[in-house]
Amino acid sequence: MGFKCGIVGLPNVGKSTLFNALTETQAAQAANYPFCTIEPNIGNVSVPDPRLDQLAKIAGSQKIIPTQLAFVDIAGLVRGASKGEGLGNQFLGNIREVDAIVHVLRCFEDDDIQHVENKVDPVADAETVDTELLLSDLESLEKRLPALQKKANGGDKEAKISISIFTQVLELLRDGKPARLAQPKDDDESRVLAQAQLLTSKPVLYVCNVEEGAAANGNAHSAAVFARAQAEGAQAVIVSAAIESELVAMEPDDRVMFLEEMGLTEAGLARVIRAGYELLSLQTFFTVGPKEARAWTVHKGASAPEAAGEIHTDFQKGFIRAETIAYDDYVALGGEARAREAGKLRAEGKAYVVQDGDVMHFLHS
Repeated sequence: MGFKCGIVGLPNVGKSTLFNALTETQAAQAANYPFCTIEPNIGNVSVPDPRLDQLAKIAGSQKIIPTQLAFVDIAGLVRGASKGEGLGNQFLGNIREVDAIVHVLRCFEDDDIQHVENKVDPVADAETVDTELLLSDLESLEKRLPALQKKANGGDKEAKISISIFTQVLELLRDGKPARLAQPKDDDESRVLAQAQLLTSKPVLYVCNVEEGAAANGNAHSAAVFARAQAEGAQAVIVSAAIESELVAMEPDDRVMFLEEMGLTEAGLARVIRAGYELLSLQTFFTVGPKEARAWTVHKGASAPEAAGEIHTDFQKGFIRAETIAYDDYVALGGEARAREAGKLRAEGKAYVVQDGDVMHFLHS
């Protein structure tokens, strides 16, 4: 299962610096957290999860394989992108292909780095990008409606479903609100909305790129962004891309000391990765043994057979049952054998909904 987070924003806000730090960090930690470049602007980044190390330690696993997210460094947007200005068409096309938007906002002052709007105002920057996405969605839906209306008049059930949800979305867009605030009345409307691939329907994470001194607690600019995020039901994190660039070149022990000196408990990139994971409503289950301890990704609400299918499609087709141990039980009892003896290993069937942290072993035909 592949998931992509697109890194977007105006030019010169720190998008590529953040992307480079993400990818270089994972390359520097290749022993436990492998990184591979698929294309020049796409990188797979491991999701930090201390639970995996703990499980591997208990089981004596020779290899640790974390789960991953893909981050895409998308070209900088300029005003008028919805009309093809700058790299507008490429920008909007790239966003259409990702599952979530990581919106980097400049929250630092620096006279040596020119701002495309000649002022530092991250909320205004966010509105610029949001407006271009909104205008693109608005144009797309307004073009579709006449043909859908014609089909609906002819009795086409699918067209009627589309008109119902798209009418609601158009009201939001015309009011300056994103499509992700729409409330489909049933599964059919949810399906149609998802298939529409609207840009403003994608979940958003605002990344406040601050100066080094504000990395721990943020500044007035980031506070304004957090207020905006809260108002629209989005998420936000604080990162200093400058600090992250320094960290990737350090040895692990030096990295810890540097973070402590800056008043930080962890790298900002770890927060970005975890927030991206949460943004997509993902969760992790584990497979553990002497050869390897591995983290796997599924959507929240996934069934045991769906989880088995992440390992191999044949596991899902021939699913019999899943031997499951909760993470806390596995750790508290010191592994699978003692968990089994204590009655904490459960045999779960096809209806079981996977819980975050489950340690699983699948039996299949």
